[in-house]
Amino acid sequence: MNGTKKIYATDSDKVIMFKKDNTEIKNWIENLEFVNEELEYFDKIEQKILRNTTINQFIKTSKRNTTLELSKLYRYENNMSKIMECDNIQCDTYYLNNHEQNRRTYLELLVQHNSLKMKIYEDLLEFNLR
Repeated sequence: MNGTKKIYATDSDKVIMFKKDNTEIKNWIENLEFVNEELEYFDKIEQKILRNTTINQFIKTSKRNTTLELSKLYRYENNMSKIMECDNIQCDTYYLNNHEQNRRTYLELLVQHNSLKMKIYEDLLEFNLR
């Protein structure tokens, strides 16, 4: 995991949460960048071996969704410093809810990606080498 920041005893709760959230976002981005790479390999496997239009469509949808989520996470990461400027509970709540929504979307993408991987592995196991 990249971007891990040390937490000090003198850090306020807000600073601790900022460091934790920032580290988490970096981890999500790193994982989704890997998912994108993996999808490129799955695309080649589908084209060269499986030739399954359903899997092909699932790969394309997954690529699009992953790219869109990465774009959102890059913007979110760039705006993280604004969290430290919050001076009221409404602002803090806005960023907390936003972070949790990003977490849910990230986890949903991972579930979809794992489902795609299982489908590809199942099809590969059924594939007859000639």
